[in-house]
Amino acid sequence: MPAFGLIGWRLIGLLVLAGCSAALAWQFQDWRYGQQLAEQARLHAETLNQLTLAAATQQQAEQDKRLALEQRLSASEQTHYRALSDAERDQGRLRDRLATADVRLSVLLDASDAAPGCSVPATSSTGGMVHGAARARLDPTHAQRIIAITDAGDSALIALQACQAYIRALAR
Repeated sequence: MPAFGLIGWRLIGLLVLAGCSAALAWQFQDWRYGQQLAEQARLHAETLNQLTLAAATQQQAEQDKRLALEQRLSASEQTHYRALSDAERDQGRLRDRLATADVRLSVLLDASDAAPGCSVPATSSTGGMVHGAARARLDPTHAQRIIAITDAGDSALIALQACQAYIRALAR
């Protein structure tokens, strides 16, 4: 067994040294890869943070746009509601004045077109206060119907203007 002595111990020493070297190499690789993974994780976290901030900024900008649009639409709606209520009030006053005979509606007559059996004179009388073309007064019930038609037309025009303003506000 003396032959095993020196060569055997050297071999065992070399094997232990090789094992320790391998273990150190593994430890070094683990440390190096750990640093690389930590750096990647840090860069990934920074990228996610930047994306989150960009998304939050964009979302705030969209909310601001929506709020501005809602305010414009609200102002437009108030304007058109006011116009509609003013028109309804004016039409109501006119209907009341027609009902109380405070105002009478009349139409212009064409002096050159004499309808057969028409008892309305083609010219105004000399004793009247109306100067100019001949006119005929409308029956109050017919005048009320005409006012109702013009009221519906005014309401439709105001509603059309409101729709157009809404579309213009959305198009901006």
